[in-house]
Amino acid sequence: MKYYLIAGEASGDLHASNLMKELQNLDTNTEFRFFGGDKMLEVGGTLVRHYKEMAFMGLVDVLANLRTISKNLTFCKEDIQLWKPDAIILVDYAGFNLRIAEYAKGLGIKVYYYISPKVWVWKKSRIKKLKLFTDKLFVIFPFEVDFFKSHNMKVEYYGNPLMDSYSQFIGKAKNENDFRKENDLSEKPLIALLSGSRKDEIKRCLPEMVRAAKSFPEYQFVVAGAPSIPDDLYHKILVDTEVRLLKNSTYDILKNAYAGIITSGTATLETAIFKVPQVVVYMTSPFNFYLARMFIKVRFFSLVNLISGKEVVKELLQFKIAERVIAELQNILKDAAYRQKMLKNYNDLHTLVGEPGSSFRIAERIHELGMVNNV
Repeated sequence: MKYYLIAGEASGDLHASNLMKELQNLDTNTEFRFFGGDKMLEVGGTLVRHYKEMAFMGLVDVLANLRTISKNLTFCKEDIQLWKPDAIILVDYAGFNLRIAEYAKGLGIKVYYYISPKVWVWKKSRIKKLKLFTDKLFVIFPFEVDFFKSHNMKVEYYGNPLMDSYSQFIGKAKNENDFRKENDLSEKPLIALLSGSRKDEIKRCLPEMVRAAKSFPEYQFVVAGAPSIPDDLYHKILVDTEVRLLKNSTYDILKNAYAGIITSGTATLETAIFKVPQVVVYMTSPFNFYLARMFIKVRFFSLVNLISGKEVVKELLQFKIAERVIAELQNILKDAAYRQKMLKNYNDLHTLVGEPGSSFRIAERIHELGMVNNV
């Protein structure tokens, strides 16, 4: 089978790579061509575009890069037509991928959408496109099943792929002493700073995290650097501070962290899976913020709270972030009952997210569909 995959950011690269591994295990003749990243490239196949050339965030950023987005779309369509895959696997990245889904369906190519666009947050108009242009929609959050059923859509849920990444890591993780020694870290309790995977997120959120860190000199703060972000961006923010930067070490940092300050996104769920008490923050441009307030109607914005259906972690949005982080971090670090309640809620969250193996279960389903289609 020939699969063309499109992942537009780091988390999509990770989940797509795990899916690719499982598809390869099911069929050694599997071929891949993809828009994605380094993790997908490690599995094999041809990398057509790296996601770091495509990661535009917010309306302003998208408008400023419309020409680049248009060129990527045109190139992708032409590349698909020339390569003639048996199926397209789209991973999140809705604005781009829904256009490709429509194009691929027009060519008669099977379209599988893995990790649904977050239409439950906003842009519910995209539900119609999902219905029209996808053959199968695989969701990764349990609440999405009922959401899509309410819109008369059939979806398939096999658990969350983060559990696969977690279980693979834990099986070969370094012990804490080795991790600290290799990275020249102090013996102070470690607090993880996950500031996002996009430049705009980091520029806005990380300075607030660093300001908060100054109130806790008895702790070692460590930034989990995003692989696609140049070190210079971090160094400009961290200059003259005791905060450390480690690249390609996110899971090692979380495994050894006592607490975390986390930018909203996939990282909040990863932090909960590692059972690290956290405070969630988010900042965007004033324009994007007020636009979001007009259109986003969900009760929570962190995945931890969305999946749990209640407030498990504090969400601090847009204003006076550093001051509010300090207050919440004091609760997490100093109030044993407060901390224990969060950890208990994490245990419940694990049950909702499901067991490892979702990447295999989804790959098996896609392989089965491919066999049926080729009969």
